Amino acid sequence: MDVLDRRLIAALQVSPRAAWGEIARVVGEHERTVARRLQRVLNEGLVRVTAIYDDLRTGHGRPVHLHVQVQPGASAQVAHALSERQDTRSVYGLTGEADIGCELVAPTRERLHEIVSAQITEIDGVLQTRTQVVLHTFTTVADWHAPFLTAEEVAELRQSPPGGLPHPDEEGLSPLEQEIAELLTLDGRIAFTAIADKLDISVPTARRRVASLLERRLILPRAEVEPALLGLEVEAQIWLRVRPHGLDPVGQAMAAHPNVRYCAATSGTHSVIVQVVAAHEADLYRFITHVVGSLDEVTDVNVTLITRAHKRGHLRKSGLLTLERTP
Repeated sequence: MDVLDRRLIAALQVSPRAAWGEIARVVGEHERTVARRLQRVLNEGLVRVTAIYDDLRTGHGRPVHLHVQVQPGASAQVAHALSERQDTRSVYGLTGEADIGCELVAPTRERLHEIVSAQITEIDGVLQTRTQVVLHTFTTVADWHAPFLTAEEVAELRQSPPGGLPHPDEEGLSPLEQEIAELLTLDGRIAFTAIADKLDISVPTARRRVASLLERRLILPRAEVEPALLGLEVEAQIWLRVRPHGLDPVGQAMAAHPNVRYCAATSGTHSVIVQVVAAHEADLYRFITHVVGSLDEVTDVNVTLITRAHKRGHLRKSGLLTLERTP
């Protein structure tokens, strides 16, 4: 991808439902050029526009991060089995103590116990697991965009402020909102007319309900692309041990950094997870030493590199979308 491709994809990440004309105006390109280039990467599956729930606030469940150690040579089959599960949102191959990292959403605590204590351990090749429950999300992958736009361009494209809400109280979705949300997860750019036709509602109603879901951040549109395609070839998960009083300032500082795709506070001895992308290992080193190292509240750092993404945002590497939720 050339510089313009990367800028256009970054614009789509900022505003996944933006019209081609709006993106063209902001980046200063002809609308036909924007439409041709972005439609190409969408058609080829290099970029996929979907949407993710704010699981805590919509009542879909509680996200957890699962670390899995596997038998030698079993990483691929275990990753495949985890990717096939309807409740996993992401599955990564990792360096370090754990061979596979997995984010899944458990609808209830009882269901989480069953998943962790029985279902995951029954997968052939799994040796050991460790589970950390997400307590608060500072920023999501849906909020991240590649750093190829100016602050002014981002502000023009962005229709709502980024970042999680300070108090993620459960709101739930109405039956109609749930139907609309399911359509958005299948196609984040679905037109209001298509939503109206599928659900037998008026176009103004479809427009109004979608706007409400997005403004309340109950569902988050997302343009998914492999960071390596954008020249960001190093991807890492950084686990931070943070003093309790420092959780908020550390999480907010991490969330504000342009190389951070995801940041959340979790249970466990390392209480903050940060997912970082960088162009080179030297850039990751500078992030650890200069950005993380400047935070006095951080007492320990554990860095693992992501070697392969088997699944992102419910999207398997094959391009299939797995959205049905385990009852």
